[in-house]
Amino acid sequence: MGKRRRAREFALQVLFQLDITNGNPEDALRLFWELNPADQEITDFANLLIYGTLKHLEEIDHLIIKYSKHWNINRMAAVDRNVLRYSIFELLYAKNVPMKVTINEAIEIAKIYGSDDSGRFINGILDRISKELPVKTDDNDPKRLNDRVS
Repeated sequence: MGKRRRAREFALQVLFQLDITNGNPEDALRLFWELNPADQEITDFANLLIYGTLKHLEEIDHLIIKYSKHWNINRMAAVDRNVLRYSIFELLYAKNVPMKVTINEAIEIAKIYGSDDSGRFINGILDRISKELPVKTDDNDPKRLNDRVS
């Protein structure tokens, strides 16, 4: 398994936990990395996805609501909602990751952790969003995102 795939899976796990418990991101990450040690490249990319998603959560959730016709975001499966969240962050802000890679990775992870329909659901929403995206901004610098979400 590639390092970025592993980082995305870790990001999903942390975002899922924070979504369900409404916990403190710093505490959750500290404990997560204590229990799941990984090399620096994996932790850096996972932290980028986690903190970036949390920093832009309102914008990301607005996009999910806009593009998920006939779905209430709070009634979506938590796995699907959080795969969408970090993937939309990646689509919008991770300049060095091609859109097709982001979408394909999201579909594959959704198939593993979600329901039988998760892959198609995720693909439909991310495909619609990707067709209307502006140029990515420069929020993919981990040092800028390490300002931490409060």
